[in-house]
Amino acid sequence: MSNGDDLDGVFKALANPVRRRLLDAMKDGPRTTGQLCETEDALDRCTVMQHLKTLESAGLILVRREGRERWNHLNAMPIKAVHDRWIAPYARGAVAMLADLKDRVEG
Repeated sequence: MSNGDDLDGVFKALANPVRRRLLDAMKDGPRTTGQLCETEDALDRCTVMQHLKTLESAGLILVRREGRERWNHLNAMPIKAVHDRWIAPYARGAVAMLADLKDRVEG
């Protein structure tokens, strides 16, 4: 992921609250598709599968099949790329402004 354009799929995938909840459900470890369907009981299995396909296409999950089960693993690397590209530079600037404010107030 070398530039912002490479992150378009990640941003689009993260834009949906259902997909964010599915990712949250995988934070503590991989989940089967059935387990993820249970977390979204208002949605049918087909709809959950469509959301998982979007997450997989964006590289946010890795899928491993084990017999009849499909295990979905969170892949945090695209989220780290978003952090490195968009969040970290702005956070550095904000911290610098706060340090400058502190110096002015104390000095």
